[in-house]
Formats: sequence, C-alpha cells, structure tokens
Amino acid sequence: MVTNKVEICGVNTSKLPVLSNDEMKDLMIKMKKGDKEAREKFISGNLRLVLSVIQRFNNRGENVDDLFQVGCIGLIKAIDNFDLSQNVKFSTYAVPMVIGEIRRYLRDNNSIRVSRSLRDTAYKALQVRDKLISKNNKEPTITEISQELNIPREEVVFALDAIQDPVSLFEPIYHDGGDAIFVMDQISDNKNYDENWIENISIKQAMQRLNKREKLILNLRFFEGKTQMEVANEIGISQAQVSRLEKTALNHMRKYI
Repeated sequence: MVTNKVEICGVNTSKLPVLSNDEMKDLMIKMKKGDKEAREKFISGNLRLVLSVIQRFNNRGENVDDLFQVGCIGLIKAIDNFDLSQNVKFSTYAVPMVIGEIRRYLRDNNSIRVSRSLRDTAYKALQVRDKLISKNNKEPTITEISQELNIPREEVVFALDAIQDPVSLFEPIYHDGGDAIFVMDQISDNKNYDENWIENISIKQAMQRLNKREKLILNLRFFEGKTQMEVANEIGISQAQVSRLEKTALNHMRKYI
C-alpha cells in the first residue's frame, strides 16, 4: 500500500484543511443544531486524522483508497456519537473508532474462515461495545458486554478472539505531538490489585514525594486497575495529559527507589 500519494479517493491530501480546537468546537455546536455546511467542514477538517490512522495498516497489502473510505465511515460514526459535554478531545475519541471500523473491514475480508455463529456473536459483541462506549464514554468490560447480550462471558471471549488480529501492546494508537498513547495504556492491569506492591516501603516513600495529582493518577491506574481514559474522565483532563503525567510521576519515583 502506498501512503505517500497526493490524491486518495479524488481528495488532494496536500490541501486538506487543519482546524483549531476553537474552530472544531464552534463547528460541532453548529452541527448539533443541524447545520449541514458545518458538518461538511468538520469532516473535511478531520480527514488528516483518517490519513494518519490508515498509515498503521501499510503492511497489509490493502488498497489505500479502500482503507481511506472505510476510515471515513469510522470518522462519521465518531462525529455522530461524540459528546461535547465530556472533557475529551475529539481526536482522542475518534481515533479508536476509525481503527475499529478498519479492523472490522479487514476481518470481513480475511481469508481465514470463522464459523457463522462465532462471527455473529463477535459482531453483536462489537456492536454492544460501541453502544456502551457511546453511552458511558469508556471502554466496557467483557463482563458488561456478556451481561448486555445475556450470554456467558467465555462465549464473548472466544468469539472476539476468533476474529481478532494479534496486536502488540506497544503499538501506538494515537500521537498528538507529545508522548504516544499505546495499546497497553488502554488496558486495565488486574494484577496491580495485589497489595504486596503498595506495602513495599521504598515505593511508599517514593509516592510521598509526588504531588497530589500524580499520586491520584498512579493510585487510579496501578492500584485500582483503571485505564487512562477512565482516569481522564474521573479527574477531568485529556487522556494524553494522563499519559504524560503518569510517565513523569513514574520517572520521579525511579529516582528514589
């Protein structure tokens, strides 16, 4: 797949507009009121985001025009479901949805055959997942998905595993010019509920040297097992800010351990 071509699906990528945060908020407000022109400007102003996402699939041998069109579907879904009242940047919310839409497209076109019943269960689970994300603005657990579908948790796990491509925990999901957000940043780590770590005296002493916000973030992330998105929603900052503060706090702690 060639990602450096200037024109994709008839769109001259070198001339795509870039919207400021204020412009995006203004257009979003107008869109919610039914302004179709504002909607077109908003979509056009976020096509660069779609381009940045499809570059991560450049080793699949897929046609770049096809991936761009599928990515645009994900972008439109993100626009339709985005909640302005939440303190989350649109790009942070939209990127996972664009990625999800592309992954669904790749699964549908996968040469490896998965049984119809297993595939149907997986797609129902993905639909419920999207609905719960839209409703709660956070990633649902497998248990929540299984309860919504009224089927055993194990069936959901088997179905999703059957259609899922392997992904590295260190694969970047989004990059806003600062520290990248990786797959592992989106995953709760249940082993960190183990109180043996918190009882370690050297770590407790190092924690005392952090400021109030850094302590809160580390407690939520590593002792309560919450994702960065959940932490961001709880304390009212963006996920990218949580990522940076988390890394800074851990670096400070390493100096005293």
